[in-house]
Amino acid sequence: MKTSVYAAVAFALSAVTLAGPLSAAQAQRPSRGGDPAAIGTESGFGIFQNNCTACHGNPKVPAAPSPAAIRAMPPERIYQALTTGVMQIQGKSLSDLAKRRVAESMSGRLLGTAKLGAAKNMPNQCKTHPPLTDPAKSPAWNGWGADIHNTRFQPGKAAGITKADVSKLRLKWAFGYPNGVSAFGQPSVVSGRVFVGTDTGYVYSLDAKTGCVYWSYKTVSNVRNAVVVAPISGYDGVKYAAFFGDLQSHLYAVDAATGQLLWRDRVEEHFTDRITAAPVYYDHVLYVPVSSWEEFSAANEDYPCCTSQGAVVAVNADTGDHIWKTYVIPERPKPVRKNSKGTQLYAPAGGSVWNTPTIDVKRGAIYFGTGDATTYPAADTSDSVMALDMKTGAMRWHYQVTRNDSFLGGCYGKDKSENCPKVQGPDWDIPCSPVLTTLPDGRDVIIVGTKPGDVLALDPDKKGKVIWRVNIAEKGERGITWGGAIHDGYAYFGLSGGGMAKLRLSDGRKMWYQPIDAKAKVLNNGAPTSAIPGVAFVGGSDGKVNALSMEDGKVLWSFATARDFDTVNKVKAHGGAINTVGPTIAGGMMFIGSGYNVIGGKPGNVLLAFAPE
Repeated sequence: MKTSVYAAVAFALSAVTLAGPLSAAQAQRPSRGGDPAAIGTESGFGIFQNNCTACHGNPKVPAAPSPAAIRAMPPERIYQALTTGVMQIQGKSLSDLAKRRVAESMSGRLLGTAKLGAAKNMPNQCKTHPPLTDPAKSPAWNGWGADIHNTRFQPGKAAGITKADVSKLRLKWAFGYPNGVSAFGQPSVVSGRVFVGTDTGYVYSLDAKTGCVYWSYKTVSNVRNAVVVAPISGYDGVKYAAFFGDLQSHLYAVDAATGQLLWRDRVEEHFTDRITAAPVYYDHVLYVPVSSWEEFSAANEDYPCCTSQGAVVAVNADTGDHIWKTYVIPERPKPVRKNSKGTQLYAPAGGSVWNTPTIDVKRGAIYFGTGDATTYPAADTSDSVMALDMKTGAMRWHYQVTRNDSFLGGCYGKDKSENCPKVQGPDWDIPCSPVLTTLPDGRDVIIVGTKPGDVLALDPDKKGKVIWRVNIAEKGERGITWGGAIHDGYAYFGLSGGGMAKLRLSDGRKMWYQPIDAKAKVLNNGAPTSAIPGVAFVGGSDGKVNALSMEDGKVLWSFATARDFDTVNKVKAHGGAINTVGPTIAGGMMFIGSGYNVIGGKPGNVLLAFAPE
């Protein structure tokens, strides 16, 4: 359903206890104790499934609006229905915060942000608006992985920051997201501008040096993924577009210079589907990953589990037209049985794609990791690395890292229902992008990190044959969540159990492990690592962003972001946990969003910019 200007829902909610991060095997268990709504922007999905699907989406209650219809409503309307409107009786069992989270998660927009988030209402509007320069001719961190191989490494010239500069990094400016709760969009740096998506339903273009705002674009839903800026054809006066997806599976192209909409498309129609990872662009084609929140609380026996499947969609970047769509599970879901409540159940399902695909131009392929299955038995392509043909979407090969991993949130102990898989967990999906790299001896390998801490080297010329497989987790099952940085034959992975490890890619040997903060009782450093020559950066659930020496793991610099900040746009802002985004470095500056507490820690709503003094 493409909308032209000329024509007018972490990775899955890893619901955890509020005390801090869980092991990889527990990472998606529902919260026990306290108000589950407290974990942030996305918690309303699970609350909705647990409390509302007995009617909404139930064919036996045709008068109740479908979940898809509710998702099209503004948050104020949903909240009003639960508090003083037609659903106030049903809403009595929910806290006010839970009602807010349902309204915000389902609509994809935070209450009260529709006007507050607009750039035109901010005091720091840029006084001049120069033309956007060619992105290829200036330092950039464009999209998720800094390059199409997702190495998350920035060469020295483009970084503009040396190892000697790192200890001199100082905060230059801060930008607040009005009423934001989760700073979960990784900033992109292109042509001297910062492009960033927010949980308030706005995408911003800011001046990298000063933080003044060029424009804002109001989306249908929250934008969690990194923005990609690339050439576009067919629009008078427009050379470059900013591409991004939202949490209702809409994909956008807006003029990167002005923020004007060029086209909008919905890549998948299932009401639980969403785009959480950034698309990747190559030669006027976008490769778009599709994930889902269906597994959050689909154990509820009123819910017709499960029908959502992960996918990658190839989209013409100039027009928004679909070129091909490949589902992670080749077989489409079909009715299999009814539970004792008479709710129809379906299979096979699951296999969300939580990561940005990697482009292999030499072989004409893309690679990505898949999530766990939501039905039993688990599909062979769940918890796998998949290789697709770039032109057709045909599967070339897949390698399953963990077999029989069927998982639904809420399917543990006394909470287990008839909807639950016969075999539950261990929830060891592949949330981070596979990385294509060339070893010093000239061999190409695909490096894959996994939640339990297994790292694999796969051979792209032998259909993903395993070259080596090692486990680098330091504390039980707490391994890799959002990915590492790779450079010159070595990988640097932050660990969800805390700390960072360096790995030699020729044989998988661990070269060092740095706990970062050995005194911390609970610390998650599973945020993606970013690197420049000699230095690896990683954030933590404690809100600190750290710089480590590649040589020996020594901590060179650390900055505590979990505090209040004065912002250039005069928005009240504070930092919190850094769990899902990594620093982006370009043109002598470093940028990072602070505040995302789904995997432990504090929420936040601030974008921070650093440069050496």
